Amino acid sequence: MIFKPVDKDDLTLLEPYFAAQKLHIGDFSAAFQFMWHDALKPDYAFSSGCLVIREFYAGKTYFHYPVSLTGDAAEEAGAIAEIERMCREENMRLHFTNVPESRMGGLVARYGKALVTNNRRWRDYLYYAEDFKTYAGKKFAGQRNHVRKFEKLYPWEFVPYTGSEADLAAVTAFFKEYEIVQRSKETYLAEEEMDEGYAVLPVLGKLGLFAGMLCSSGKVIGFSAGERCGDMVVVHIEKALRGYEGAYPFLAQQFARMFCGDGVLYLNRMDDAGDLGLRKSKLQYNPCEIVGKYNVAPRRAIDLVSSLPVIHTARLTLAPVGKEDVAEYARLASDIDRNRYWGYDWRSDRKRRPADGYFLKSAQEDFRKKQEMPLGIYADGKLVGETVLHRFGYRAEAEIGVRLLPEAEGNGYAREAVRAYSDYAFRKLNLERVEARCYKENERSRACLLGAGMREDGSDATYYFFVRTAAT
Repeated sequence: MIFKPVDKDDLTLLEPYFAAQKLHIGDFSAAFQFMWHDALKPDYAFSSGCLVIREFYAGKTYFHYPVSLTGDAAEEAGAIAEIERMCREENMRLHFTNVPESRMGGLVARYGKALVTNNRRWRDYLYYAEDFKTYAGKKFAGQRNHVRKFEKLYPWEFVPYTGSEADLAAVTAFFKEYEIVQRSKETYLAEEEMDEGYAVLPVLGKLGLFAGMLCSSGKVIGFSAGERCGDMVVVHIEKALRGYEGAYPFLAQQFARMFCGDGVLYLNRMDDAGDLGLRKSKLQYNPCEIVGKYNVAPRRAIDLVSSLPVIHTARLTLAPVGKEDVAEYARLASDIDRNRYWGYDWRSDRKRRPADGYFLKSAQEDFRKKQEMPLGIYADGKLVGETVLHRFGYRAEAEIGVRLLPEAEGNGYAREAVRAYSDYAFRKLNLERVEARCYKENERSRACLLGAGMREDGSDATYYFFVRTAAT
């Protein structure tokens, strides 16, 4: 997948996916992606008929659950598989965000083990649109009373926002009065929301939004803007001056009456961002659902390993390399000629050969970061090579590699180590596949892998690929 930063000019490409979505998540909307662009730095790609949005938050990369134009489960699964491949190839931890509850069962079943969170502060409030049009029934008595008071106290009109210079000037003046209270909260989200409100005004039409102005005596005292997404309207902006009693419920009702026409069943009024006052207000409007937006972080086999194993074979011991072998390990890891087939050359990071301790420390750090599981190969108590499980995937797979010191070759040690470590991976790590690759010119490695019970599984211009399962 090739990701491209979300730009306002690209949103026309994304809008069909937002307009078709029936997941009832407000983040899947053009205005959300535009308004929170600076905070989340979203980019996007297309895969298997789906839109995939990626965002960056608190130092982590998150992939939004793929949005299919038709809601096709096979398309979503194809996009998920492509995300998995990308994360594996780029050694990137996989985190999904905005996973709908309706997709949670399939996603958790796909991985078996995953860290799942559903933060209360980010759940969307979903309402029946008809309730806002009428405020009928006992549970909306408070809203009806506020509406009657507003109508009694103030002359009013609710008119569409056209985007004209006059409308832009009037709403900007309203924002400036409104923001005195908003910025006094001195919170990051309050500041960000205000800034994004200003930014979206000139491009409302381009983003496919519609908006209305609540006016009293020729002055804008309330403003609301939304976007049609499937069978709901997402309310992105809803602001009113506090000095006008009942302005908020009145504004919400007029907006629903004007813009929630045929086919609109729901209003999504977004999350409360953890603001308890806002939470109380949103709950008082009697949501029909508080929409969960789950985060799912699948767990790879290596993520559950706290210490490296010790494995015994007929002739060998596979074990973590100890400090007493730091010099021999450095000789193995720094041999440029022999490691041309290993896939890593220390010269890519260092101009001069580092001290011996650098190589072992790097391997230990890679395990600490859950990037690989390196084991020394010992014959008669002497370090003769190394075997590594790495490139752990999210569908119970990993790749294996092996290398020997020159004097240890020709004894079948590499073949024996690969088979033993693969057996451990199936038995203890519950892997389904152990994969390997070798350069096409490296016939010795090819023979080793075949002798270890692996079978060829394709090739490209550079490599032969191999795979082994528990059945072989």
